Amino acid sequence: MKFKNKLFPKMVCPAWIPELNSVEHGPEGISFGASCPLSFVEKTLLDAVANLPAHQTEVFKGVLEQLRWFAGKQVKSVASIGGNIITASPISDLNPVFMASGAKLTIVSTGTRRTVRMDHTFFPAYRKTLLAPEEILLSIEIPYSREGEYFSAFKQASRREDDIAKVTSGMRVLFNPGTAQVKELALCYGGMHDRTVSALKTTRKQIANFWNEELLQNVCAGLAEELSLAPDAPGGMVEFRRTLTLSFFFKFYLTVLQKLGIQNSKDKCGKLDPTHASATLLFQKDPPANVQLFQEVPKGQCEEDMVGRPLPHLAAAMQASGEAVYCDDIPRYENELSLRLVTSTRAHAKIKSIDTSEAQKVPGFVCFISADDVPGSNITGIGNDEMVFAKDKVCVGFWYLCVSSWFLPRALGECTLLQQTPDHHEGHIASPGELYIGGQEHFYLETHCTIAVPKGEAGEMELFVSTQNTTKTQSFVANMLGVPANRILVRVKRMGGGFGGKDTRSSLVSTAVALAAYKTGCPVRCMLDRDEDMLITGGRHPFLARYKVGFMKTGRVVALKVEHYSNAGNTLDLSQSIMERALFHMDNCYNIPNIRGTGRMCKTNLPSNTAFRGFGGPQGMLIAEHWMSEVAVTCGLPAEEVRRKNMYKEGDLTHFNQKLEGFTLPRCWEECLASSQYHARKREVDKFNEENCWKKRGLSIIPTKFGISFSVPFLNQGGALVHVYTDGSVLLTHGGTEMGQGLHTKMVQVASRALKIPTSKIYISETSTNTVPNTSPTAASVSTDLNGQAIYEACQTILKRLEPFKKKNPSGSWEDW
Repeated sequence: MKFKNKLFPKMVCPAWIPELNSVEHGPEGISFGASCPLSFVEKTLLDAVANLPAHQTEVFKGVLEQLRWFAGKQVKSVASIGGNIITASPISDLNPVFMASGAKLTIVSTGTRRTVRMDHTFFPAYRKTLLAPEEILLSIEIPYSREGEYFSAFKQASRREDDIAKVTSGMRVLFNPGTAQVKELALCYGGMHDRTVSALKTTRKQIANFWNEELLQNVCAGLAEELSLAPDAPGGMVEFRRTLTLSFFFKFYLTVLQKLGIQNSKDKCGKLDPTHASATLLFQKDPPANVQLFQEVPKGQCEEDMVGRPLPHLAAAMQASGEAVYCDDIPRYENELSLRLVTSTRAHAKIKSIDTSEAQKVPGFVCFISADDVPGSNITGIGNDEMVFAKDKVCVGFWYLCVSSWFLPRALGECTLLQQTPDHHEGHIASPGELYIGGQEHFYLETHCTIAVPKGEAGEMELFVSTQNTTKTQSFVANMLGVPANRILVRVKRMGGGFGGKDTRSSLVSTAVALAAYKTGCPVRCMLDRDEDMLITGGRHPFLARYKVGFMKTGRVVALKVEHYSNAGNTLDLSQSIMERALFHMDNCYNIPNIRGTGRMCKTNLPSNTAFRGFGGPQGMLIAEHWMSEVAVTCGLPAEEVRRKNMYKEGDLTHFNQKLEGFTLPRCWEECLASSQYHARKREVDKFNEENCWKKRGLSIIPTKFGISFSVPFLNQGGALVHVYTDGSVLLTHGGTEMGQGLHTKMVQVASRALKIPTSKIYISETSTNTVPNTSPTAASVSTDLNGQAIYEACQTILKRLEPFKKKNPSGSWEDW
C-alpha cells in the first residue's frame, strides 16, 4: 500500500468507530460524524430536502449539487465527509460550500473538545488546517438556511462527471427581512489559490447594498481584483479560471434574482431578463438508456450458429468478477525477482557516470543492469534508432525531417493559392490558417507488464507479456540477447486495453526484463506504475497544420495545400506510417480537384510517440473539418450544405488515386439526415438560441472515412492453428491478441460456423509465437478479417480430412467423427 511513501506503524479504520459515523438532527443543522461516507451524507440530505420547509434546505441543496458530480457511487460509498475536509485540497468540491455556509466543526483530542466555524482562517496554508497534530475531526454540522437566505454551489471541470475541478464555489446571501438589502454575503472559491479562499474584501463592501445591477458590477470588479492569479499559477488556464469566478457569481446573482421574484423599482432590485433565465438552470442528465441493435439472422440459420447473433464476450463474466487472469495475476515463481526502471530526469544530457552505491544499500538489492550487460545488440526499435539502455547520451536533440507528399498535377483553374491573405477576387477565395492538435495518453487500465523466465539451456526464454505485437517482442528480445528467434517464446493471455500503445512500445519493458532474467538466471517481473507508464511510453502524436484552402463563394472547394508537422519524440517508431495515414485522410470525404499535402516528423527530446487508435487518421480529418468549417462560415452557408456539396461521388478518384466504387456515402448522408430529423431539430436549436442569451445548443453532422488495414502490404496476413481432440473439443489459436475488443469471441464464432459445432466446444487459451509464428500486430482494425479467414481456411482443411469418416458414418455426431 502506498501512502505518499510514508510508513505508518499503526493504522485505524475510522469506519469502525461509532462516534465518527453518527448523525444528529440538531436545532441549527444536521451533524455528521467525520467518517460518514458521502453516499450516506447524500441520502440523509435528500431526505431532509424532501421533508423540511424549502427555506431551511438551501445549503443542503448546494451540497447535493456538488455531490452529483463528485464521483461515482463506488467512490462515494467509501470516501468520507471528514476526509474531504482534512485533505485540504485547494480544488475541493465541498470545502468552499462548507466555508460559505458557515459549517461548524467539532475537533477533539485527549481531554479536549472544541468547536470552530469553518471560515477563511481554517486553511492557513497549502494542505494545512487549524488542527493540531494530536487532534482529530469528530463531526461537521451543516446548518439549516434561514428565511431570506439563498445558497448556490458551482463547479467547472474539463468534463461533467468524475473529474477534478478547475474552479469550485459556494455562495450565500442573507437579506434583511422583507427586502432585497444584503445583510450577509459569502463568496468562497476553490482553485483560485493554494487553499480554499473567501472573497472577504469584496463581500464586506456589499453589506446594506441592494441586489441590483450596481451590486453585480461592484462584485465583479471586486472579484477581478481580489482573486488574481499569477501567469504561471499551478493548473494553468489562468484567464479561464479568473473568468469563472465572475461567471459563477453572475449565475448566482440571476438565481437569487429569480427566487426573489421582485420587480419593484430599479433602485431596490433589478428585473430578470427572460433571455437570461437559462443561466439559472441546473444541468440535468437523462438516465442512461442501453440498447443493442443487431441484424436478424437469416431464416433457417442453425440455432448453434452464433454468427450474427449477440454473443456476449466469452470472458465477460470472469472480467466482471475479477477471475480473469492478466499478466501480473500470474502466480509468482519461487525465486522470482522484481525489476524497477531508473529513468532520466533530464531530456537532453550526457551520462558522465552511474553511481549505484545508494541502491545497493536497499534491502533486497540484487544487481544493477545497464547497456554494458547486453550480450547481443543494444540497438533496437522499428527504425533501429533506439537503445535498450541509454549509453553516453540520454537523448539527442536535433530535428529529424522526413518529407512525404502527394500532389495531383491538375490545373488550378481560376482559383489561385499564391496570395498570403484572403483574396476575394472574381468569386474565388484563398484563405490560409493554422491548427494545433495536442497529444493524448492511451490510459489502458493495465499498464505495461512483462514476466521473463529463463529456461536454462540453449538461450531459451519464455516471456509473458501484455503486448499487441508478439512477433516484434520476440525479435527485439532475441536481437538483444544475441540468440535466434526460435529460442524466445512470447505468450499473451489477454491485455487490459491496448489502443496501439502496446504495439511497439511494450518492447521497452520486455527487453529490459529479458536482460535481467538473462543476467540473474531467475524469473523477473516488471509492471509499470501509472506515472512510469505515462512518462516512458509516449502517446498520440501532437500535430501542427498550416493550410491554405481555395474555394468559391458557393462553398465549392477547388484547391488545398496543407503542411503537416508531427511531434515524433526521440525515435522514429511508427511516426512515418502515422504521418502517411494522416495524409491519406487529409481530404476526409471531400473531392478537392487540386490538393497538395506534406508531412514532416519532428524529432524532439521527448518519449517517442507511437500508434494510437486511428493512427494519424483523426488528426488528418480534424484538420480537414477545421478548414471546412471556416469555408462554411466565410461563405455564410449552412455547414451541412457545404460539406454535401464537396463530397466524393461514385467513380471519383482520391488524391492517392483510388477509384471509389460501390461508394455509399451520399446515400448514407441522406439517410442520416432523414432518420435523425436533422433539419427539424436544427430549427429547434436555432429557436432555443434566440430565446437564451447564455446557454446555447448546437447540432452538426460530419462525414468520416476510416482507412482499415496496414499501409505496409505484407502485414495484411493472418495465421491460425486448429487442434481437434479425440473428445471432440477444439483448441483454437490465431495470430491476434485479445485486449478486450472481443477478437477471441469472434474467432470462436467463425470456427463454430465453419465446423458446424457449438461454441461451447471451442476454446482459445492464448496467443503465442510457438503456435502461430511471424504474426502481424493486432492493429489497423483488420484482425478479425485476417485471422478469421485464416481460421476458416484451417477449418476447411480439417473438414476435408474428416470426409472419409463422415462417409463411413453419415449419421454419426461430431464426437463420432
